[in-house]
Amino acid sequence: MSARTKNSLVTLIAALAGPGLALAHSDTDSVAANALLETPQIVDCTLENGDPAQCVEYVVKYLPDDLEIGPFCPATTGDVGGIWDWDGENPGLYRIDADYLQMLADQGYVFFDENGTVNVFDIRVEGPTAPNECISGSVDESVSMTVLIPMNPVMADTPTPLGTVAKVGLGVDGVPIFADAPSVLDRGHMPALDTCGGHVDPGGWFHWHATATDIDTVFETDEVAANCANVPQDPAALFGYAFDGFAIYGSLEADGTTPAGLDACGGHVGPTADSDAPVYHYHASETFPNLPSCLVGVVAQDNFTTTAAQGIGSARAEGGAAQGRPDFSQAAAALGVDASALEEAMRAEGGRDADLAKVAERLGVTVQMLEEALPGPGRP
Repeated sequence: MSARTKNSLVTLIAALAGPGLALAHSDTDSVAANALLETPQIVDCTLENGDPAQCVEYVVKYLPDDLEIGPFCPATTGDVGGIWDWDGENPGLYRIDADYLQMLADQGYVFFDENGTVNVFDIRVEGPTAPNECISGSVDESVSMTVLIPMNPVMADTPTPLGTVAKVGLGVDGVPIFADAPSVLDRGHMPALDTCGGHVDPGGWFHWHATATDIDTVFETDEVAANCANVPQDPAALFGYAFDGFAIYGSLEADGTTPAGLDACGGHVGPTADSDAPVYHYHASETFPNLPSCLVGVVAQDNFTTTAAQGIGSARAEGGAAQGRPDFSQAAAALGVDASALEEAMRAEGGRDADLAKVAERLGVTVQMLEEALPGPGRP
C-alpha cells in the first residue's frame, strides 16, 4: 500500500469515526516518570513539510533510573558480551563470543591480541589504538535529550527510509530509538549492543537499536543464544512512539495474533490495546533489527537535541557522530586531504561500495593511496 493510499484510508476512517478517532497516541503521560528531567509540555512546533503543529516535548535523562544496561564488549575471548548484526561473510545476528570473534578474525577483522584480550575503547573519551576495536561507551550523567513528538500525526506523501543510525522515535521507557547501528565494514570497529539491543552514544547517553520489549522473539527466530534480562519481554506491548507520532508495538497484536496487511514500513491501520478505534501503528518484525524500516508520517523540525558535547543531536553533531558514519579523519590525514572532502567523495560515489577509482580522481590521489588509507580489515 502506498503512503498516499494509506493517507486516504486514514482520512476515510477519521471521517467515519468522527472526532473521537485519535490518530496520535503520544501525550504528556506517555513516558515513564523515572526517565524525565522535566514535566512534559505541549508546545508549538513546525513539521518538516512546513506545517505548524503541536508536539509533546519530553526532556529525558541519559538513562532511566532503574534501567540496567550491558553487557557490551567482552574483556577476553573467554568472556561473552552482547550482540552484533554482522553484514560481512556469513551475515547474521551473533552473540559476541569466542566463536564469533574468531570468525571475524578469519575474515581479516582481528579484535583480540595473542593473549585473547579483546581490543576495547571508550568512544566518549578516547579513540581507537588498534585497527579493529570493540566500541564501549561510558555514560555522562549530566546529559539530557529533548524530544518532540507530533500530537496529531500527518501522513507524508511518501515514506521516509530509515538508514544507519536514523532517528526512529522515543521508547515509553524514555530511551531514544535509532535505526540500524553502523557496520564494521564501514569503520573497522564494532559498537557492540547489549542483549536488549542498546548501547551508549559517544555523547554519553543510552539508546535503543531494536524493539527491546520484543527482542527475545528475534533471538528465537534467528537461533541466537541470548535473552534480554534487563527489559520485560512482551511481543504485544507498546514499545514507543516514532518521531512521526505513530505508536510502535511488538510483533503481535493485543490478542496474540500475527498482524496482517503490514505495509513496507511495518505498519497498518487497526485497533490496538490502547485504542478500540482503528489507528495507524507500527509493529516490530521477528528478525533484527526489529524496528520500522521507514516512517509514513511527517516528523517535527529539530525533533531531537542533546546537551552532550558530541554525538547525535549535539551542537557538534557533524564532527561528533562517530557511530553514525565512518571516521575518515585518520584516512584524510594520511592522504593530505580534508576529512569532509573525503567523506563527501565516498558518499557521492556510492558509500561503502564506492568506486574507489572515481573517489581517488575526485581527491587527486592514487587508488593505491586511497586503499591503504581507508578503514578495513587490518587497517586503522
